[in-house]
Amino acid sequence: MPYKFKSRATADLIMLDANGRKLLEIIGKSPDEVHGIITVEQIPAAIIALEAAAAEDATRRAQPQDEAQEEDAVPANQDGVALGQRIVPFVDMLRRSAADGKEVTW
Repeated sequence: MPYKFKSRATADLIMLDANGRKLLEIIGKSPDEVHGIITVEQIPAAIIALEAAAAEDATRRAQPQDEAQEEDAVPANQDGVALGQRIVPFVDMLRRSAADGKEVTW
């Protein structure tokens, strides 16, 4: 099921299930809920959580492949798109929504 994020401050943002679930988990929202809300007050914490997760992902991707394999980690090259790239449209939506005082729903 794709996720459709909406805000009265931006155009709708549609994400595939796996990507939408991951972003919701990062910001502490239940991806199992059919509908949800990120309030204006929750947006700054959500942005911080997303950026921290993207930085952690970038660090993991920078590890040499043999180190990652020793730790039984998934090789970084299995997913060609970094989390830092995936969060860009969502973080933009959150920032623009916060600036206009509008919540984000799905």
